[in-house]
Amino acid sequence: MKDQLYLLKPGFMNGGLGPLYCGDSVAVEGLLSFFPSLREAVDVHYIAFERPRALLVEALGEANQSVPVLVLAKGSAPSDDGVQPQRVGDRLFIADEKTIRRYLSTQYDLPIAG
Repeated sequence: MKDQLYLLKPGFMNGGLGPLYCGDSVAVEGLLSFFPSLREAVDVHYIAFERPRALLVEALGEANQSVPVLVLAKGSAPSDDGVQPQRVGDRLFIADEKTIRRYLSTQYDLPIAG
């Protein structure tokens, strides 16, 4: 199983405002565009803004539906000591876009942000 990356689909509505996009998802999407090999290394899922977000609830529980989020493959651990994932049961995940980008860069031998 690969790491699972969840990003919000652009063009969503929120409280009557929109269409919108998620700035944090865009930052991670930028990394994917710079390094297309990442799309082969991780499974990327684009999910709707509306809650509940069934895929995330199934993987991480009702309380952990924030996006972007990276769910680490079972048995995986960050190679970078500076990346400290959160844990739900036996699942590790990262729910901060800067940490997601750092993890992807260090885990997959890519340049890091300067």
